[in-house]
Amino acid sequence: MKQTGDSKGALVLFSGGQDSATCLAWALDRFEHVETIGFSYGQRHSVELQVRPRVLDLLGDAFPTWRDRIGEDHLVDLSVLGQISETALTRGVEIEMHSNGLPNTFVPGRNLLFLSFSAAVAFRRGIKYLVTGVCETDYSGYPDCRDDTVKAMQIALNLGMEKRYVIHTPLMRIDKAGTWALAKRLGGDALVKIVRDETHTCYNGDREHRHAWGFGCGTCPACELRAQGWNSFSASSPFQA
Repeated sequence: MKQTGDSKGALVLFSGGQDSATCLAWALDRFEHVETIGFSYGQRHSVELQVRPRVLDLLGDAFPTWRDRIGEDHLVDLSVLGQISETALTRGVEIEMHSNGLPNTFVPGRNLLFLSFSAAVAFRRGIKYLVTGVCETDYSGYPDCRDDTVKAMQIALNLGMEKRYVIHTPLMRIDKAGTWALAKRLGGDALVKIVRDETHTCYNGDREHRHAWGFGCGTCPACELRAQGWNSFSASSPFQA
């Protein structure tokens, strides 16, 4: 990978889901050059990785200004994380709550590793800004999604790499309805349609069942959050499909 040397560029942690796609649009609206990074870690909903190229293509087609800003996409193999994780996202087990109050969809260390590897790629690419879709307002209680965690990681990365990275978290203080609304503010109904129809959130990897809010099983925690957000958003904001 060549180094861009572009201080006005950003690297977006882009999984293929609703949140990261909205953050990608947020970055494209603000930065002159935007690269993306995704991680294959043995997730049972690996279909999210398959939708990434199409989302990128559709964003470029729908928004010509953004097309010129979309840079290289990086896909990193972190299968070792899946190998050491006993979670509902990396094993074919039923989703449930643990006695500690965390769901078994929590993959310990996942977002910490994602940010570390993203910073390593950004180091080589000469990119200062990292953008991630973590949120502590409307989430499953994952401790590595909290604002304090992200701020601590930023400090650790800056100290450990002698850089001055800035980690942006556009969704940190908004709920899923707010995420849909942010997409509409950024790109109108065209962007909402791309996010709704093309991104993937369902933990079970279901791309067969279509709902008003997109594809998914409709019963896993990720689908429930997405559906609730859509219902609140669509009730208050007219949407033309």
